[in-house]
Amino acid sequence: MGPARIAKTAPEPGARSLPTGWDAARARLDGLPGGGLNIAHEAVDRHVAAGYGTEVALIWLGREGGRRTLTYADLAAEAARFAHVLRAHGIAPGERMFLLSGRVPELYAATLGAMKAGVVVSPLFAAFGPEPVRARMEIGGASVLVTTAQHYARKIAGWRASMPSLRLVLIIGDTAPEGCVALGPAMARAPDTFPTHPTAPEDMALLHFTSGTTGLPKGVVHVHEAVVAHAETGRLALDLRPGDIYWCTADPGWVTGTSYGVISPLCNRATMVVDEAEFDLERWYTILEREQVQVWYTAPTAIRMMMRAGAEAARGHDFGSLRFLASVGEPLNAECVIWGQKVIGLPFHDNWWQSETGGIMIANTADMDIKPGAMGKPLPGIVAGIVARDGDTVIEQPDGSIGELALRPGWPSMMRAYLGQPERYAKCFAGGWYLTGDLAMRDSEGYYWFVGRADDLIKSSGHLIGPFEVESALIEHPAVAEAAVIGIPDETAGEVVKAFVTLKAGFRPDEALELELRGHARKRLGAAVAPREIVFRDNLPRTRSGKIMRRLLRARELGLPEGDLSTLEGDAR
Repeated sequence: MGPARIAKTAPEPGARSLPTGWDAARARLDGLPGGGLNIAHEAVDRHVAAGYGTEVALIWLGREGGRRTLTYADLAAEAARFAHVLRAHGIAPGERMFLLSGRVPELYAATLGAMKAGVVVSPLFAAFGPEPVRARMEIGGASVLVTTAQHYARKIAGWRASMPSLRLVLIIGDTAPEGCVALGPAMARAPDTFPTHPTAPEDMALLHFTSGTTGLPKGVVHVHEAVVAHAETGRLALDLRPGDIYWCTADPGWVTGTSYGVISPLCNRATMVVDEAEFDLERWYTILEREQVQVWYTAPTAIRMMMRAGAEAARGHDFGSLRFLASVGEPLNAECVIWGQKVIGLPFHDNWWQSETGGIMIANTADMDIKPGAMGKPLPGIVAGIVARDGDTVIEQPDGSIGELALRPGWPSMMRAYLGQPERYAKCFAGGWYLTGDLAMRDSEGYYWFVGRADDLIKSSGHLIGPFEVESALIEHPAVAEAAVIGIPDETAGEVVKAFVTLKAGFRPDEALELELRGHARKRLGAAVAPREIVFRDNLPRTRSGKIMRRLLRARELGLPEGDLSTLEGDAR
């Protein structure tokens, strides 16, 4: 269970107080003046109304070296203009807007402006290929897409005509292809104030997609009430305080990049650093130093890449402004925690949550001792347990037992549905628990330790990848008869995708075909999702009912116990 604990750093007197319950957390927010609750109002408008409009909300760092700052008043005005653009094109409250863009200021204005107008926001990972984008927009019933001309040409234009719900495509910049609207001129013509739509706490605000082991991606529904947890967990788990310089490195297409890359820091009146560029070690160290970042939230993959570069890469940089380091996206190795303490002068604080929980549930907070390798303890207001399922019965397990991590329902950011899949949603709850699908252990001091996933999802660089989606893309190639995908350990990414395929008659398994299949997958899915390796097989292990046994492939690949083979059809090796 990892090395000895790292003692907490004494918090500043009066810096933080714990809530007695979610009612106390709600009381820290304002609510809409006429009643109701809206995320955009809590994130920007209330701060402007309270006299903090001149404080910096966002520092944007361009890929090519540009730098732009937006105050809270600036961001509120940009959000209002975007809301007017939606209304001018007939987009009504409750409709769904998808975002497909890198980290540019327009994305943040669009996110807040849409919620201000009562429009549901669904972010997409910019590295997705055309098929994942299309699938999610079809499931979500997209009315609006905000994207770039490049993304539109490569990923949208070819199938747009087949999606009649998509009535408006806004192109970031001053020009747009035929049939689309240039966002720059449209916002320049719009007023800079907009009356916030009177959303109720249970009105849908966000739609995040997460992959399943079978079937299509799941659309996870979150409501405006989630802002209660976004704000409070940022305060408690990330130690966010008004005026902090805060950097969340998560892509805005993932739930972390929305909950803690936009909403939580703004609700806590922090200043967000947004870097348009992808990971570059020297650039990151320079940003931490030059921008005087105080709170840094990043991923274990990035930490491992820093470790691979060695302590010497960090020498010469002054990290004295940093106060709190945190990490999320996959289990944080104990070595990463200790490395942070040794090289940067502070340990990384792990925390755990899911798209379905909407916010951090378990964390190593600033006022806790850290046990390197542990996820931490449940935050105030969160009741967690380790359980075992016995049919329809859920049995709580004692400390020291490995079982499924479960949470008592009722926290504000809990998902309200899987869009259009009520039965799938209902299966997540049993015996008064939300069942997470993750295996964990709780020790005698109440710390939780991640063990593994209870299903086949692949977690690569913090991204969840559903095998079915990758397999489907591979099978589209004329040479492929069947495909099975697993995750295999990788020192940097945690896991990478490996595919096993069987070929149709007339095709020869060779290096040229493997390269062709990998290129096909990258084109369809994007580099983040496509397999890193493809292995040809004469057949694949399957159950007697015809289901391919990914579990068995992974066990054989890694030399793990194969488990129960009673349902195996023959001996497909």
